[in-house]
Amino acid sequence: MLSTRRSLTLAKEAKDSFLFLSNLRARFISTEYYDPPFSPLSKPPKPKKKTKKTQKDQSPEPIVNPTAPVTSDLPFDFRYSYSETNPAIEPIGFREPKRFSPFGPGRLDRNWTGTCAPASQENDAQSQWAEERENILGEALTEEEVAELVERYRHSDCSRQINLGKGGVTHNMIDDIHNHWKKAEAVRIKCLGVPTLDMDNICHHLEEKSGGKIVYRNINILVLYRGRNYDPKNRPTIPLMLWKPYPPIYPKLVKNVADGLTFEETKAMRNRGLHAPALMKLTRNGVYVNVVGRVREEFGTEEVARLDCTHVGMSDCKRIGVKLKDLVPCVPILFKDEQIILWRGKKN
Repeated sequence: MLSTRRSLTLAKEAKDSFLFLSNLRARFISTEYYDPPFSPLSKPPKPKKKTKKTQKDQSPEPIVNPTAPVTSDLPFDFRYSYSETNPAIEPIGFREPKRFSPFGPGRLDRNWTGTCAPASQENDAQSQWAEERENILGEALTEEEVAELVERYRHSDCSRQINLGKGGVTHNMIDDIHNHWKKAEAVRIKCLGVPTLDMDNICHHLEEKSGGKIVYRNINILVLYRGRNYDPKNRPTIPLMLWKPYPPIYPKLVKNVADGLTFEETKAMRNRGLHAPALMKLTRNGVYVNVVGRVREEFGTEEVARLDCTHVGMSDCKRIGVKLKDLVPCVPILFKDEQIILWRGKKN
């Protein structure tokens, strides 16, 4: 009896083990896709719908020649900097051939003269540009509209800001202004460095070259408004400068003998200026809006003034001297060790 029961148990265990092995073999040998638990199900790709082209879509697109020169209707000469160069002063030499245009070879329909790309001499170009600017500006803003506009763009956390450095109002900056005007009514401009000596000049060139209007001015912060009727799709064509051109060679700023003085008097005036107390200490990329007034006030009692420009750089010192020569006016007689010595000139 016991032997019969034991043989039945062994037969049942053998049958169960056989079924387990056969199921395991079928699972791993099966050619069906094995999908383990928690795996992402792969969805079959949707067939792409074929869209029928209409008669308008089948029309040939206009072919634009990328090598054709760009034509611009702007009536002013293209320069690297509009506010920091004086067209009345002719250079005495160039550091590179005139054929090297900063706009690239064959990319502009104007010839590069070494300092600028002059516009076509049309009598009505300036008047048309002024009339178009008035139409874009539209009606004058009310006081409430100006206050709302200024409150939005005058703060330092404004995202629509352009920094104006020692290059002043450059050519490519005009294009940056129009790029901001695509999505904003105005742009905030922060001015630093040598151009801040003459903020009136900066405001003039910004309004003239961009076509906008200055609605806010506080020390070195400007808000430039685009106008009521401004359309980004009809913005003027502004070809970009691909590199900064080499500045030409201009006549010497400081003469060996100042006009109206002898050699000995000039030498004595320079020594006197070097030992005089500094009127002001200028910082690099600072705000110089009050320098002209301070120098004029100093010349009311003194004949020579010294400006301490330590760490400003000799190139910026000469730029400051050139501007003060016309704005004060005065005569720069020495640039030495980042010190500017100014002489008020002969009194009539």
